[in-house]
Amino acid sequence: MMYSIIDVETTGKSNQITEISIFKFDGKEIIDEFTSLVNPQTLIPDYITALTGIDNGMVTNAPTFSEIANDILSITEGTIFVAHNVSFDYNIIRNEFKAIDIDFRRKKLCTIRLSRKLLPGHKSYSLGKLCTALNINITARHRAKGDAEATVILFKILLNQENAETIFNDFLKKSSKEATLPSHLPTSVFNNLPNTAGIYYFKNKKGKIIYVGKAKDIKKRVLSHFYSKTKKSLDMCRETSDIDFELSGSEFIALLMEDAAIKQHFPEYNQQAKRKPKNYAIFSFEDRKGILHLAFNTLKSSPNPLKVFHDIITCRAYLESLCTQFNLCPKYCHLQEGVAFCSHYTIKSCKGICKDLEQEYRYNNRVIKAIEHINNSTETQVIKEQGRTINEDAFVLIKNGTYLGYGFIDKMEQISNNEALEGFLIPQKDNLDIQAIIRKHL
Repeated sequence: MMYSIIDVETTGKSNQITEISIFKFDGKEIIDEFTSLVNPQTLIPDYITALTGIDNGMVTNAPTFSEIANDILSITEGTIFVAHNVSFDYNIIRNEFKAIDIDFRRKKLCTIRLSRKLLPGHKSYSLGKLCTALNINITARHRAKGDAEATVILFKILLNQENAETIFNDFLKKSSKEATLPSHLPTSVFNNLPNTAGIYYFKNKKGKIIYVGKAKDIKKRVLSHFYSKTKKSLDMCRETSDIDFELSGSEFIALLMEDAAIKQHFPEYNQQAKRKPKNYAIFSFEDRKGILHLAFNTLKSSPNPLKVFHDIITCRAYLESLCTQFNLCPKYCHLQEGVAFCSHYTIKSCKGICKDLEQEYRYNNRVIKAIEHINNSTETQVIKEQGRTINEDAFVLIKNGTYLGYGFIDKMEQISNNEALEGFLIPQKDNLDIQAIIRKHL
């Protein structure tokens, strides 16, 4: 077999190549080499220069990727693409070729994954630490040629391990996921993922959650991240060292679980559903004249809330509809403040309570009817769902219009009323995103 052992340096977040080094290796010795700085046609950030030593001046007169593309194609033709964290280098190069309308494809091997299999027991499989443990000298760390030369020496060691041929052949099989999985993710972790509904957590080497997702089929969805060539997926997979999961039974409950997990952990790679909007509520009180008011405020500042909302616009619109439906006064519904008499631009149904043209008890009766309407329209609702096993049911509980959470019940349990469900409830927080998920499902 012929191998191309490759390392690239990039601009960091934009992932444009600044340097590339390729050693053509026949399993015993190096037979060809190609190394070059590359003009990324974008600025190199200071932190990258501090890491690699490559600055903007060094690449000003260097060739662009398109100018060295044929050299890369030629030296790698008919070879197996080898790199330490191969998915990163391979996809960076593939994306550069894609930008010039060339479809670059090579079989690939990852020296991190091979080292985990053939050299077990090391605390870290980063190139620097692994080379230190194996007494491999790196002459220029974080430069393409220095890292590629060290990878060649590591690759020779791997080739000489017991069972190396079998493991190499297994890794190269089309059915093998070894070249697809993130370099730092143990194969056993991926193999243990279920083909059922739930949420999953991508974690970095420190155990920190960096991404939360949901799926009808967790294993299938996780694998799709590894095939994705978007910059976000490449960066995320490069950091992933572990994957955890929770079963949900259904995609609907998985959506609810995902939203809660994102708002709890604020993962780096989740851009949506992180907000924690203020909740608002409608409540009532009686003033010194004995007139009943309907009012709205933040949930924290609302005594005995009648109905909870997750944004002020919806809350106010609902109160306006009550005002119109029950001929209430916009002033005493606090839709207008600091006015002697109501003069709302759309609500003209007030019968004059604000001008002393109506008796308090008549007005209060309509307010009481409005409150009864609120209570009747926000009764308890139970949404039944499929459980995590065939012997289990799941449910989502909504009470007085507020999402309380979800739960799982053994099918043998005897549940006589909705109150009994609360003993099985996994309490959750309600929010605007949750309400949108529930509305869409219903």
